[in-house]
Amino acid sequence: MRIARFSIDGNVAFGAVEGSTALGAEGELVLDIIKGIPFADFELSGTKVPLSKVRLLPPVLPNKVVAIGRNYREHAAELGNEVPDVPITFFKPSTSVVGPGDPIAYPSFSQDLHHEAELAVVIGRMCREVPRERVKDVILGYTCANDVTARDVQQREKQWARAKGFDSSCPLGPWIETDLDPSDLTIQCTVNGEQRQLGRTSDMVRSIEDLIVHITEAMTLLPGDVILTGTPAGVGPLNVGDEVAVTIEGIGTLTNKVIKRG
Repeated sequence: MRIARFSIDGNVAFGAVEGSTALGAEGELVLDIIKGIPFADFELSGTKVPLSKVRLLPPVLPNKVVAIGRNYREHAAELGNEVPDVPITFFKPSTSVVGPGDPIAYPSFSQDLHHEAELAVVIGRMCREVPRERVKDVILGYTCANDVTARDVQQREKQWARAKGFDSSCPLGPWIETDLDPSDLTIQCTVNGEQRQLGRTSDMVRSIEDLIVHITEAMTLLPGDVILTGTPAGVGPLNVGDEVAVTIEGIGTLTNKVIKRG
């Protein structure tokens, strides 16, 4: 099931996305409004609205985004880094999250903004110290993410909080796919239609199971929390006016435009 969060007539709701996004598919995508929230038992209302009539929002509003650095060997190498012995974890605040179609505001304190296409894991239930065999039980689904990074600030400052946590630095969307095997998916990033990144999740140094076990050894994850699993090689600059799109096989495409910060 594809679960979207959206607004219509000033109201916010979740809905199940129906219809095909395949090239040449007929018919418009529609949303069957969900009774309740997707983190508990819910029903479909049968009330359907065309996707074109709503504004898609970030599919979740996470309490925290836990991100993983250098989880693809070629990406680590392109920035002159070694793959770490243990996963590098950092946070992106909830205020960094924006949805599909929302602008990425170029931070005034940077002159080198980069895209980083990533598979995002959405947590479905409160959990800590999750054993490997139970990892699938705590996952609601998967979505596309862009770990937008002020590269010059990241290289200059020892902590990555400003470089990766500024407002609008975490686009998520367009929806959550709950029925997906994430082990070998294509991840692609384009800027103004030109391909920049192309990788596969099978190239991750550490699997999603590894990451969730590692993270929950230290902290409790809450429903709606998001884990960013790292980016493949090919990261590069974004400029004001650029349109950046992250496409993940089996999920869809997340598109955002870079604007000057007002």
